[in-house]
Amino acid sequence: MSRRQARRWGEQDAQQYQEPEPTYAAPPPAPAAPAPDPIEQLKQLGQLHEQGVLTDEEFAAQKAKILG
Repeated sequence: MSRRQARRWGEQDAQQYQEPEPTYAAPPPAPAAPAPDPIEQLKQLGQLHEQGVLTDEEFAAQKAKILG
């Protein structure tokens, strides 16, 4: 067996036993936050208005935003 042939076989053996390169996948995107429920928002807004936290004008403005 020649040196050249022995070296070639050695290289082939080394390639067979090499660990494959790890592949890293990008993490999955974070799930989108669910859209706020307009009915629930209006209930909370109404409670704040009843408690006196919101004025009539603030309540009306926020209600218009929620209802679009």
